Amino acid sequence: LLEVSAPPGQLVGRVVQEWSILTPQFRIENASGETVLRIEGPFCTFSICGDVEFEVLSTNGVKVGKISKQWSGLLREAFTDADHFGITFPMDLDVKMKATLLGALFLIDYMFFEKTGNKESDSPGML
Repeated sequence: LLEVSAPPGQLVGRVVQEWSILTPQFRIENASGETVLRIEGPFCTFSICGDVEFEVLSTNGVKVGKISKQWSGLLREAFTDADHFGITFPMDLDVKMKATLLGALFLIDYMFFEKTGNKESDSPGML
């Protein structure tokens, strides 16, 4: 669970990881706890020679955007922890949900693409 607040102390939305066997899945909730969007990741989150896309879906399953970890080249991917991300969403989406999607991007980066330094706990970010 990741909560997004603006200003601090005023909840604008939540990113909730849903249990899934094969693919990473999240739901985006507004401050009232209503599901506004869903995010579904790929079966394989390793970025071997290509972008890794997480689809942003409406509540009825229509793709409305994406969060993508963009391939940075072999040397950067292999020898640095620097990542490039892109995000797209509907222009008319409520600004609070846009902020919550940015929170989802940071959560996805942390869960799937960051090294913790503790090799025993390094694993794909699935529950």
